[in-house]
Amino acid sequence: MSKTDIVHSYSFYQDRLEDDQAVYLTSENFEVKGDGQADDTSAIQAAINQVKDTFNFGIVFVPEGIYRISETIYIPKAVRLIGYGKKRPTFILGENTPGFQEEVPSDKGRANYMFWFTDTVPKEGEEVKDANAGTFYSALSNIDIKISKGNPSAVALRTHFAQHSFIAHVDIHIGDGKAGIFDVGNEIEDVRFFGGDYGIYTTKTSPAWPFMMVDTYFEGQRKAAIQSKEAGLTITRMVAKNTPTVIETTEGFYEKLYIEDSRFENISGPALVISNEHNSFTQVNVRNVSCSRVAMFAQFRESEKKVEGRITDYKVRTLTHGVCMEDIDAAADIQTIYDFKELDHFSLNIQSNIPSLPPMSTWVNIKTLGAIGDGECNDTEAIQKAIDTYRTIYLPQGCYVVNDTITLREDTVLIGLNPISTQIIVKDNTESFSGFGAPKPLLEAPKGGANIVFGIGLDTGARNTRAVGCKWMAGAESYMNDVKFMGGHGAMSKDLSYVPLYNDSRTADYNPDLRWDSQYWSLWVTNGGGGVFKDIWTASPYASAGLYVSHTDTPGYIYAMSVEHHVRNEVKFKDVENWQALALQFEEEAAESTNCLPLELQNCKNITFANLYFFRTIWLDTPYPYAMKTWDCESLELLNVHNFTQVKYTMDNVLFDVNTSTEVRPWQISRLFLSGKQNKTNKNRISERHDSFEKLAGGFEFVDAMCQDSKGNLFFVDSRLKRIYKWSAKEECLSLVTDIHHRPRSIACDEEDRLLVVVEYFPSKGATINGKPEVYSKTEDAKGSSYSFWYNTGSTIKVYSIDPNKPEESMQVLETRPLASVETVKKALYPANRWRDSGDFLTATVEEPQECYVAEDGVTIIPVTYDLMRACSLLEAYPEKHFYGVDEYYKRTVKYDVTANGLLTNPRILIEKGEFNVATDIKGNIYVPDGEIYVFNKDGEILKELKVPERPACILFSNQQENDLFLYMTARSSLYKTRISLANNKDNEE
Repeated sequence: MSKTDIVHSYSFYQDRLEDDQAVYLTSENFEVKGDGQADDTSAIQAAINQVKDTFNFGIVFVPEGIYRISETIYIPKAVRLIGYGKKRPTFILGENTPGFQEEVPSDKGRANYMFWFTDTVPKEGEEVKDANAGTFYSALSNIDIKISKGNPSAVALRTHFAQHSFIAHVDIHIGDGKAGIFDVGNEIEDVRFFGGDYGIYTTKTSPAWPFMMVDTYFEGQRKAAIQSKEAGLTITRMVAKNTPTVIETTEGFYEKLYIEDSRFENISGPALVISNEHNSFTQVNVRNVSCSRVAMFAQFRESEKKVEGRITDYKVRTLTHGVCMEDIDAAADIQTIYDFKELDHFSLNIQSNIPSLPPMSTWVNIKTLGAIGDGECNDTEAIQKAIDTYRTIYLPQGCYVVNDTITLREDTVLIGLNPISTQIIVKDNTESFSGFGAPKPLLEAPKGGANIVFGIGLDTGARNTRAVGCKWMAGAESYMNDVKFMGGHGAMSKDLSYVPLYNDSRTADYNPDLRWDSQYWSLWVTNGGGGVFKDIWTASPYASAGLYVSHTDTPGYIYAMSVEHHVRNEVKFKDVENWQALALQFEEEAAESTNCLPLELQNCKNITFANLYFFRTIWLDTPYPYAMKTWDCESLELLNVHNFTQVKYTMDNVLFDVNTSTEVRPWQISRLFLSGKQNKTNKNRISERHDSFEKLAGGFEFVDAMCQDSKGNLFFVDSRLKRIYKWSAKEECLSLVTDIHHRPRSIACDEEDRLLVVVEYFPSKGATINGKPEVYSKTEDAKGSSYSFWYNTGSTIKVYSIDPNKPEESMQVLETRPLASVETVKKALYPANRWRDSGDFLTATVEEPQECYVAEDGVTIIPVTYDLMRACSLLEAYPEKHFYGVDEYYKRTVKYDVTANGLLTNPRILIEKGEFNVATDIKGNIYVPDGEIYVFNKDGEILKELKVPERPACILFSNQQENDLFLYMTARSSLYKTRISLANNKDNEE
């Protein structure tokens, strides 16, 4: 099967394909010239709009020609532009086109765009709705783009889309324009960038997943090939030449960069510019990159530390920067490690591992062979007969119903061009896929085959208990690309109507007759199966897992796979060797995935995961112990691990190894190597970690927020269960203070030992206040962050005060007052942890509050700030003293000054660790819970690490004495304490 060198360009689709559901940009259908002189903007937009208005999703075929445009063209969700001809069609922006000369200050990218991928087609006078985390199936393929002279603020493409969206087989000649692409999404393949300030400049992807780049080429950029912040750049086979910098991380932001098998030539400045070098979110891994005339390979922005290259040609065999763990029981430290080797010969060729499609002259249209594709007629016989007769089968858009397994021959190629509009489906209750029995695949690729399945949706329905989406036994030369395993998220209707996923309370399927976790796996790679799997989305909650790989040592490569919304497992590997997974992403939803284990590996070895993203959505309201589980594994390498959520209920630990009962706590890891050598000793390391911590009480779900009164009594919260507990300092016993039905988010004590409780309040439907509906608008609690965008339940913040000894009888609602009206402030209570993913934490957290809640003591206030609803605890800010808060997004601790009236000022980053809160001892040392508890002096220098039995949530000191004090800790399921001695500790002296 032929493969190509990535530096050569060719037309991917050389012939016209017949499809009665497609729109063709031809003069017969539209007022289009394609001569490079006439303005074809309106015709192109009309063709796109026709697809959207007629089908809701589909394809615009663009014949060979030169199409001049003069205004931005909008490509909405699920519409694809695909060029064809002996030469690729070209879209050009004419010289000095009006509107493309000046920056656009109000625009996110400060530019004008030739093509803008959007969620919908903007109507006249409406604001453009940028592509977002729900924009699927959009693409531009086999079309070149050229920006002519005199358009310095022009960008060819704005592409902030999500799954099954891509740019492929495109040359972008940027010239003196700004860039080829602004705001990346999902993946690009075989895209070449010439000129421009940048080839790509970007923020993070819209769903915050990694971004996959396959077989790309950059030449002649004036500033950098790529400027990025938080895009999760995952790069295989990239050429960059004749530019100052290859990849620059924007100042103040992190990047999770993985790049392999690439080539850099004539790079005048540092090839890589790395920002936030001391932050755990900054992760860099470079493998097998050949360099010629690259004197400086990397430079760290803040410290200006350099990683020098070589005068001669050389290869970067490895470079790793970030949190490193040499094994699962090793310390987690930020390191910079690299291995360079001089080259005797600098090769100019980079061979792709992506198989080429067969010549289009060999493609056979399935509809000419009797298949109907109307979603009703049975096409099983027509499809199977075509496969038995021909090698390459083209499926025009349609819904092809089958009632038996479609079995591929060893060289069968199935080609569709949009997986939402070209699907092979099994209807519910199809007898051959129902009943009790062994797995039965919808599609089966034979052992050792060189098969290709391309651009097709596979749908096993929801009531076919034996169904498997695809059983793949094809070999190392096989290829699956742009395949959607239907079910759950990503469904669309042709009539533009809403396709429901959940019931009204978002707790179950919209149809009570459809059972989640009622089928076998969606994609089953087994019995020697392997090859390349690119741009796959498998998110059916009806399947027991999205991907199951078993019993194979055939090399397999995953490039950009999204596995989501399953009940028990997302991905399973069993008895597997020699696989690599790049940009593998998981997402667990509240309704179906509360108890879902994302990744499980049994008896596996020689597997690498790079830019491995674990995510639990904002709706999840319960904790989960780990993101990965390993059994009897060896030689596993995890590069750039990202375990995150916008709320507190993420996965507690990245990995749990069953053989050794070892937890890997850090959520952000640049490199973790699991050798497997510990398996032979089967030594339980957890029991050795925490001899000094005494467990006081247990059995909780997730305890966090803590405070204490003047007598040393502790109060803490089990939030979802709406319980507030007291630990008596005198009697050393636990009691329940209250379980009032309003959900407590955080607590504190005022100067008279009343308990202040911040709660999330849900007004009842139809409730009125003074005869008017009790309605609260979308919360501004987390304004400026993605939490605010997605979390809109109709709830709001309320605060009440109680006497803990008689809580129900003493409950008093605290109303807000203008902060300026409070004459005396003895302490102000601020969220200990705040989430801010818009890059402005230091400025946002010192914005002056206008209102506050005032306690009954008259001198304790809770300023109305963002994140009161999210915060896991409140911390006291005392006038004229220092305050420490946590930037939860970047996992760092920030130091503030406090004004006489309790306002926070002068923020500065002090410690690159942090999670939910901070505590200080009487000598000013700072204790930061972050997997373990880390102790720093007042200057932010590390003193020691305290190992803890469970991942800590919140900590505080109680009744501190001069040289002896107790540290209390809420840690998920339990309350703990330990004695801290400061006596004769020179490290702790002021």
